[in-house]
Amino acid sequence: METLSPQVSISLIKSSISSLLGTKKLPIDRNEWEGYFDESGHLVKSKDFISSNILDRGLDPSVRPETWKFLTGYYPWRSSWDERLTVDGMRRKSYDDLCRMYEKIQPLLETEHRGFMQARSFINSDLQRLYTRDLRGNAMVDKKQLEKILLLSYVCNVKAEYQQGFHEMLLLFQLLVEKEHEIYWLFQFFLQKTEHGCVIHIGVGKNILMLKAVIAFMDPLFAKYLDGRGSHVVQSLFPWFCLYFQRVFKSFDDVWRLWEVFLTGKPCRNFQVFVAYTMLQMVRDHILREAMSGDDILMVCNSLIDLDADELISEACSMYEHLMKYEDKIPGELKEFFT
Repeated sequence: METLSPQVSISLIKSSISSLLGTKKLPIDRNEWEGYFDESGHLVKSKDFISSNILDRGLDPSVRPETWKFLTGYYPWRSSWDERLTVDGMRRKSYDDLCRMYEKIQPLLETEHRGFMQARSFINSDLQRLYTRDLRGNAMVDKKQLEKILLLSYVCNVKAEYQQGFHEMLLLFQLLVEKEHEIYWLFQFFLQKTEHGCVIHIGVGKNILMLKAVIAFMDPLFAKYLDGRGSHVVQSLFPWFCLYFQRVFKSFDDVWRLWEVFLTGKPCRNFQVFVAYTMLQMVRDHILREAMSGDDILMVCNSLIDLDADELISEACSMYEHLMKYEDKIPGELKEFFT
């Protein structure tokens, strides 16, 4: 099989990214978003059109809360203003019903369910470390609300349970929308829409396997080097996936920017794997030049912080496009991950 040339591919990508960044496009703003609807509130633009524009340009903060309700499935894409009011009422009622159910069974959970007490202990510990004020000293986090939603999510979500670090993810939903039932459902739908890819015992392991396969196909020299440093090296990158790269950005806006791309399903399924591969390529030459060991590799990967989401998305898209140029040579087990 013809192997890809990392040196050539990376230089081409950097060149294309430079031109892209030189003509950075404005995000979808309030005026444009409102123009997507007719008088009854039905979208006149297709889901594919909107998703492609979000991938390409992103969303202005003023429209992000409403748009995410479509992206997550909170609202049906084919719905009117009145239908969305009805849906929102149903979401609120369902959430209130879950809260009442939780209040009834909470005493039983506390006495009979060891996992519940352990999850609550983890949640309290996580929330204690969470910074709660902005630069001006104003409270920006409602810890009681976060605790309530996280416990309810643990009780109701058999698949995801509670994973340490979920409090950081949920915080972004609390900052995104105002109403408690909206925070709860957007978080649940986000996990489902992204196929629980950030959950350790569901999607994270699969992401690691996909990442290894992408490295082996696109950069066999680097794959061989990493394998020689121990099978645990790539596996140890799991924190990137657990929080969906939340800690590598310099602002919450960057995190939202990347997450909304994940929600579009574009340019492919499991795009998070190409994001991780792109980040690994940022330190590839440094790793090889210094002949780094496993621990040093992890250290330099963990040093990737304060990244720009637009740049990372553009580079990851270029990586994916480069892969697809060799579509006829891609092994079937790798191709099925992204189609």
